[in-house]
Amino acid sequence: MFKLISWNIQAGGGTRIAGIARALSAEAPSCIILSEFRNNDSGAKLRGFLLKAGYKIQMAHAAPGSINSVLIASKLPADTKLHHLADANFPYAIVEAVYPAFRVFGVYLPHKKKHKLFPYLLDQIKEDETPAIIAGDFNSGFNFIDQKGDSFWYSEYLAKLNKDGVADAFRHLHGDKKEFSWFSHHGNGFRYDHTYLSEDLLPLCKKCYYLHEWREAKLADHSPMVLELA
Repeated sequence: MFKLISWNIQAGGGTRIAGIARALSAEAPSCIILSEFRNNDSGAKLRGFLLKAGYKIQMAHAAPGSINSVLIASKLPADTKLHHLADANFPYAIVEAVYPAFRVFGVYLPHKKKHKLFPYLLDQIKEDETPAIIAGDFNSGFNFIDQKGDSFWYSEYLAKLNKDGVADAFRHLHGDKKEFSWFSHHGNGFRYDHTYLSEDLLPLCKKCYYLHEWREAKLADHSPMVLELA
């Protein structure tokens, strides 16, 4: 089984790093994607925890310590790629782990800012026939489905992913179920965090769900998403 956890750890994790590391180690996924990772003392501490837990393959952009970026960590052998040329304004938004059977893109996409990252990901998928998984904090979703209102940007690119044969794993298994990964101070829910995968991988997709208890325990303000491939 290949198990993937993607999680926005909120502003680098700060004093929550030890709890974040314990939760991830206990869940023991094959691969971890952390958005809002920061290259600072907390980030170094977290990488050390993960290394001791067996995540010997690690990749993150050399972003300034105050900038949110993405870390990908794997227990399984994998090649890694940085996609710093995806958008000059957002060079730390995408990292990739390449396995023999598929590749995993870890993303942290900007919230309500103009960017070229969705077109870039679409081009990456079209240029390489290797099955792909895209997971992380998209800061988007489908209006009136992944939130009550209509404030999402870039929903049309999620539709393009579906059209190009990259499906929402959660919707594949759960249909139109209402479930949210982040809540505003007013209690409004948003499903910002997603896992999309090539249709070739759908027969292997057995589980896709959120660990809301980690958010409720205040380890971060987002619920992590889990994907399990048989």
